[in-house]
Amino acid sequence: MMRATKLIAATAILLASSVALAAEGGKPPAQDWSWSGTFGNFERAQLQRGLQVYRENCAACHSLRFIAFRNLSALGYGEGEIKAFTDEYEVEDGPDDEGEMYMRPALPSDRFVPPFPNENAARASNNGALPPDLSLMTKARKGGADYLYGILVGYEDEAPAGVELADGMSYHHYFPGNQIAMPPPLFEDGVEYADGTAATVKQQAADVTAFLSWAAEPELEERKSLGIKVLIFLVIFTAMLIAVKKQVWRDVEH
Repeated sequence: MMRATKLIAATAILLASSVALAAEGGKPPAQDWSWSGTFGNFERAQLQRGLQVYRENCAACHSLRFIAFRNLSALGYGEGEIKAFTDEYEVEDGPDDEGEMYMRPALPSDRFVPPFPNENAARASNNGALPPDLSLMTKARKGGADYLYGILVGYEDEAPAGVELADGMSYHHYFPGNQIAMPPPLFEDGVEYADGTAATVKQQAADVTAFLSWAAEPELEERKSLGIKVLIFLVIFTAMLIAVKKQVWRDVEH
């Protein structure tokens, strides 16, 4: 009887621990990103696919206010293609000579047009939750790109037994508390890639994560290139100093 009681108690403790761990949320899986490391860089094809995922699945709720349309030239787009993007939008400008604000076609110098006119409108359309701007998302969250990727792929179809979801919440394997207000944004074949890449959820998540990582650090490749050049210069300069020192001391010794 005593042994059975201890077994039941141990089982209860184990279950309680499992629930506690689930409540904390799991750690998103680490990914091997192409831009990681000293010599890493972005893949242009992936950035373009990521932009497509953002525009078709994320832009309806999430803004990208620090990126201008002309910045897309870094993704390999030409002036005509960028103009085609801007033709889809109008932006508020002014005031005019009469002091009135007015709408005009977007220009390449304009930043991405936000989906809502203000925060209250954004909250009203999302059950009171404010969809965050994604411009700096991979730098604003601990874990960076891995965090964002984990958020996109961590949805479960239903909550585990014994877990009760609040109204309007989805069960999420990695999100703190395992409940997230944002519904799953990605679905199998949710986009049709022009290059024929299979649009699995993981592929879309990786592509849009790459694009948003670029959006957060568009100068990343330039900074790395400059760093490598400086490093090479320092190595050569140090070698020259050593050679000069040896030459000077050799003359002194003789």
